[in-house]
Amino acid sequence: MSTFTLPGSSPECPVHLTNDLTKEQLLSFPAFKNWSETLQHSLKQQESKSHTFYEAPYKLRRIDIQSVDFFGGERIGFIKFKAEVSNDNGEKFPGSVFLRGGSVAMLLILQPDDVEEGSEKDKHVILTVQPRIPAGSLCFSELPAGMLDDAGTFSGGAAKEIEEETGLKIKEDELIDLTKLTFGSEEQTREGEKLQKAMYPSAGGCDEFVPIFLHQQRIPRKQLKDWQGKLTGLRDHGEKITLKVVRLEELFREGGRDSKALAAWSMYEGLRREGKL
Repeated sequence: MSTFTLPGSSPECPVHLTNDLTKEQLLSFPAFKNWSETLQHSLKQQESKSHTFYEAPYKLRRIDIQSVDFFGGERIGFIKFKAEVSNDNGEKFPGSVFLRGGSVAMLLILQPDDVEEGSEKDKHVILTVQPRIPAGSLCFSELPAGMLDDAGTFSGGAAKEIEEETGLKIKEDELIDLTKLTFGSEEQTREGEKLQKAMYPSAGGCDEFVPIFLHQQRIPRKQLKDWQGKLTGLRDHGEKITLKVVRLEELFREGGRDSKALAAWSMYEGLRREGKL
């Protein structure tokens, strides 16, 4: 195993690597770069006298890489590591991290074209039903979702995922970023932190952030019924996905185990009340 000092860290933070991971690979992994920069910025906010931890500020002391999963050869997929964040009094924060980077989720609302335009009547949402082994499920209902690419492209990845999982071809300019509308033009949180304009489904153990996009489309009523139970997905990727069409007002129940669905539903309802949709 090799060790290097995290660039820009103060105090100097040693990073202990596994045998199958190099310094160059780790530092070029977008998820690690984003996590490191975000945490360092948040720690710097403690210099303000109004900060909760001003009297005894916490610092990043050490990073121990524990395991790495590679996708398709040498491309990093997931990293599990432990970060030591403590103050001079010996107080520590839990620092076990499953690093995977961002995802995207799509709230795809369909309405029969025989309903009056502008009405909220008879709106439906497409959910995917697929195996999610970490949840112990072979038929987990959720919003269509996917990984971000290495360039951090949100809209392109979302549009591609919709096409792959539902067969719908949707242009990027037809997507509305609900999370961006929700958080507005703010560059920082009220606490001065620079978090993503996204929801964080498991912030206690994972860095994943999920921007949520909205697409609304009017289609023939028969097509809604045809999609119910339709098998889609890329078979050579091992994905077996069926589609589930539910009424929008039932999304909180039908997708209630999926944090993406609950966040999308609450943002949609809140933004609609504010007249932003």
